Formats: sequence, structure tokens, C-alpha cells
Amino acid sequence: MKVIKTKFKGLIIIQKKKFDDNRGYFLELYKKKIIKKNLPFTCISYSKKNVIRGLHLQRKKTQAKYISVLKGKILDVVVDLRKKSKTFGKTFKIVLSEKNSKSLYIPEGFAHGFCGLEKENYMLYSCSNYRDKDSEVGIIWNDKNLKIKWPKSKVIISKKDKKNISFSEYKKNY
Repeated sequence: MKVIKTKFKGLIIIQKKKFDDNRGYFLELYKKKIIKKNLPFTCISYSKKNVIRGLHLQRKKTQAKYISVLKGKILDVVVDLRKKSKTFGKTFKIVLSEKNSKSLYIPEGFAHGFCGLEKENYMLYSCSNYRDKDSEVGIIWNDKNLKIKWPKSKVIISKKDKKNISFSEYKKNY
């Protein structure tokens, strides 16, 4: 495993080594000695092509997340919402896929979202804290101030995510 730092403090890309042969492959997904974080809550997310989920975060019981794609390909997007950070309000995007064997570690204080780029997209994400629905907040995926360039195709958004607040509302209320 190789750790690649980003300009965002604590946000890292993990390039995993895949061992391929004629039977398939073997891949080490996570090593605590590299991430140095306890991640007791693990989920699987399945999304079809053009599904956008996010931008989600928990305010009170914050979560760090370790994101990996088991099958398919996603455009993964994070927004730094740590008010004292030099990169507050800035976005980071990366393509994660089964083929490129990259994972993303997102520290607490970031909103997270993604878009499915293939017909079937299976994600595994491990979190440093359990889900707390009373602590959840979302920023609208297409907020003009964030200038996130999502895929141009017709996107699929949940009813819940369509009701997410703007980045300006987030800054004013949180």
C-alpha cells in the first residue's frame, strides 16, 4: 500500500497493490497501521449509473470514512467543512474503481458524495463512528458556490438529497 497525500490536511489516497493471476486477484484493502484509525462501522452501498448520493456529513457524531470500490467506478467528491482549515469550502474529486485499486481516507469534518459511473457500482465504506440520523446534514449536490463538475449525463437523485441545503446555508447555520 502506498499513501498519497493531498493538499487537504488528513485527506489521503491509498494506492493498493493488486496481485493478479489467471484465477482472479488478491488485494489488501485496509491496514490499521497505515490509517491509524479505528473504523468500527462498515457498510456496502450499491448504486446504478448516474446515481449521485450526497453531499452527506454528521455534525455531532462526526465520521471519518475509508472509501473503496469493490465493483464498478465512481466519481468521489468531498468538501472540507472544517472552519479553521486552510481548505475550508474547497472540493476534492477522485475516480475510485475496482480497476485502479485506489481508496480514499476522509477525515472528520468533510461532506462526502459520489456518482456511479458504471452500470453497477458497489462501494465499501468504513466509518469511525456509527450512523446518527439526528446528526445528519446534507449540502445540495449541485451547489453553484462549490462548482463541482459532475458527469454531464442525466443524474438520479433521491428525494432526501434533493432537499439538502446550500453551502451558504450551511456556513450560516453551522
